[in-house]
Amino acid sequence: MLFFNHLIFDPIPFMDIEFPMIPFFLCLWGIIACFITVGYRYQFAVICNYIFWIVFVNFTTMQRDFDGGFDSFMTGAGFFLLFMPGDRAFSIDSLRYKLSTPFIHYSSYPKPTVSRLAYTIPVWICLGFLYFDSAIHKLFAEHWRNGLGSWLPSTQPYYVSAIDMSALLNIELLQKSIGYTILVFQFSFLFFFSDRKLRPIYLFVGIGLHLGITLSLNIYPFGLGMLVFYILLIPFSWWHCLSQLLTTKRPLLTVFFDQQCPLCNRTVLILNHFDLFSCIDFKSAQQYAANYPALSAISPEILLTDLYALDTQSTQIFSGLDTYIQIFLKMRYLAPLGFILGLPVIRSLATKKYRTIADSRIRISCATDCPIPAKLQDNSFYHRTFEVFAGAKPKAFSRKLTNIIVVMIILQINSSVHYGLIYRLKFDAKHYPISAPLAEASNSLLMVSLTFFGITPHALYLHDHFAGYDHILAITYTDQNGNERWLPFVNEQGRLVAPNWGRVHSMWANIAVTPTIDNARLNKFIMKVTAFWGKKIGLDLDKTEFHIKLKRIDAPSHWVYDQLHKNFSSEWTTIGSVKWTGKSISYDLPRDINSL
Repeated sequence: MLFFNHLIFDPIPFMDIEFPMIPFFLCLWGIIACFITVGYRYQFAVICNYIFWIVFVNFTTMQRDFDGGFDSFMTGAGFFLLFMPGDRAFSIDSLRYKLSTPFIHYSSYPKPTVSRLAYTIPVWICLGFLYFDSAIHKLFAEHWRNGLGSWLPSTQPYYVSAIDMSALLNIELLQKSIGYTILVFQFSFLFFFSDRKLRPIYLFVGIGLHLGITLSLNIYPFGLGMLVFYILLIPFSWWHCLSQLLTTKRPLLTVFFDQQCPLCNRTVLILNHFDLFSCIDFKSAQQYAANYPALSAISPEILLTDLYALDTQSTQIFSGLDTYIQIFLKMRYLAPLGFILGLPVIRSLATKKYRTIADSRIRISCATDCPIPAKLQDNSFYHRTFEVFAGAKPKAFSRKLTNIIVVMIILQINSSVHYGLIYRLKFDAKHYPISAPLAEASNSLLMVSLTFFGITPHALYLHDHFAGYDHILAITYTDQNGNERWLPFVNEQGRLVAPNWGRVHSMWANIAVTPTIDNARLNKFIMKVTAFWGKKIGLDLDKTEFHIKLKRIDAPSHWVYDQLHKNFSSEWTTIGSVKWTGKSISYDLPRDINSL
């Protein structure tokens, strides 16, 4: 979005900039996304993220012209993130919570736990509802009924990625098997994904389907966005097995720290927080050093001047900077940092800095009565809803949760019935007087559910999209030497080249060029594309003539051998041109492109 911000948001890219603050807010949104990723100020970050999705999707040109195909899905995901425990385990907020009580050893904190509902409800609504609604629409598409739902988009030049999947597309039985598997999968997912025995099947089938979308089609944000949700489908026992496999059976290094030093206590909490594989054990030098014979030669006074470590395998003793180097090496994934600290020049500088900090640190004379600051309060929606309220009033919590889910079901049923059945069955409301107020109420619900929960019809790549999709357009230009070159947008094969994927692809392939092309709409996007890419590649627009090219393709509802390459190899013909003069553009195009 930042790269294409002028194409998406400017009325005339680079010439008429209506929203100059867009890059600032996009960068701010990126920072918020980073906060969510690392779990810093999590509740504040997810609220901001949810607001950004609503504002950008509903109040900018993204909503009308540059829908990436996954914006509604991400709005729903943003809503559920408001109530998810994303700050519980490996998060900066969890570390901040521990650092607020530095004199409490990390082993005293209980392991974080979360409700199973956090792994079930988002999947059930965000994936289950989407799949079921999409499957209803698919029943009205001939190519889906023929088992070619995944095959047809993969043979259309506008929709394929740079990976040539023709070897798989040319196996009819395989393509029909995939198509019918998708239908069965989407119809049944809502009802059976939570079954313990069936969960792995839905996990692997879903991963395979969305990985296939990501690799074969150029709507990778949609494929990846859906794929991420499958992390929640991984059975809990698998996480436990993975933990047993990756974590060490016993610590590789035992580190002794000064319990009366606030800085040492905080350092231990930070290092332990990032010790993902439990490779390091931190112990109080005052309480435990006497239990290790290898440390008996070191006097208690000297032991407290440095951070000492004992290799549990070789019984080798390390101190000072060497302790930090060993900590990083033993943590495995931070080993490169340990090697860098061991380099001669860096080592001498780091040793000097370490010595300055170690010799100037403050110690507290008490060992047991050290002041304990107040802990950070957990004000997250998850804590207040799923722990405080659910724990105090479990029956009331169950009733309210049931009511919320029922509302979600009603909103989804309204969308599915409105678009999936009434619209497709061509229901005539004029013959039924009561239908008018019902239709108005339904539209109001649709507006609310789409704006705030991302509930929308998922009629993607159906028959009404491809029926008549027998021509595609591309743009070339004449350079200063008189040679015709392809704009870095649609290439000779008819593919939209990277990075024109995602929402830019949606703009051109789903709105500008359709089975029935609207000239006014097409002219608008030709203007945007030529202005944007012309400026990007350094063309003088006033001295450049752009050519609009058309070629015929085929989108059959029955299987055809090597259809992708047949569409790739069809010939282009020049049907018109456009020319810029200052901020004005003139078109020399046929009045009815659809008849060509």
